[in-house]
Amino acid sequence: MRHPGPILFALALALAPALPARAADDRDNPLGDSASWQAIRGDVLGDAPVAPAGDLFVLDAPYRAEDAATVPLHIRQTDPGTPIRGATVVIDENPAPVAATFVYGDAMAPLDFELRVRVNQYSNVRVIADTARGLRMAGAFVKASGGCSAPATKDPEAALAGMGEMRLRLFGAPDGAAAEARASTPRREAQIMIRHPNYSGLQRDQVTHLFITAHFIDRLEVRQGADLLFSMEGGISISENPVFRFAYDDNGAPALTVRATDTEGNVFEHVLPKAAT
Repeated sequence: MRHPGPILFALALALAPALPARAADDRDNPLGDSASWQAIRGDVLGDAPVAPAGDLFVLDAPYRAEDAATVPLHIRQTDPGTPIRGATVVIDENPAPVAATFVYGDAMAPLDFELRVRVNQYSNVRVIADTARGLRMAGAFVKASGGCSAPATKDPEAALAGMGEMRLRLFGAPDGAAAEARASTPRREAQIMIRHPNYSGLQRDQVTHLFITAHFIDRLEVRQGADLLFSMEGGISISENPVFRFAYDDNGAPALTVRATDTEGNVFEHVLPKAAT
């Protein structure tokens, strides 16, 4: 009998696009005081000074997360005058606070980027951007708990069955009548979903009750043709079945190439045609 995994994966992508980053109660939730940040700041930044983001960018995150294992974060550049070359996402109270470090190519400017993370307890979530004006930081306080130890949505055997499968979803018609419009306005929006359990090492097998060994995507690179869109060095705080939604300038290449590696040494590489829906 044919394994239903790919069908269910495609259905999940269709029914679950990148979640809105602002929660239903939509209240402001700025960064608060954090002894944890003071304790880890040197490990994350060394002696490098960091200033508030000001009008450069904002981080949208829910005040109360609906699911602590898939908390949506949306980095929005509000002043396009200074490109954001990279960003480090830090969740102060997580067991491994640095969720991911990103490098962005020129086509990603101005930055409009979403991802999903695990939040283990009420915590400040901060984004430290690397810019020509130095390091700039914005963030939010998120009420969530248990995200790093939340049970996986599938048993280990099922979770590993389709590991490495990828899907690309484009927003806006990529061809046909839209070709002329795209030539004059090449800004596009895409979403990439990668099937991977991204085990944190804090979850338990629901049958044996033993801890599942940490096993997660540690490196990711997304290109259009030879041009880099973004790369990531990730940790245990990136959610199961990672999803990234982003805007970019289309250079005319027919496909996006996605290459990922995980902590078990697996390599996953797919060429995803831009004509995909």
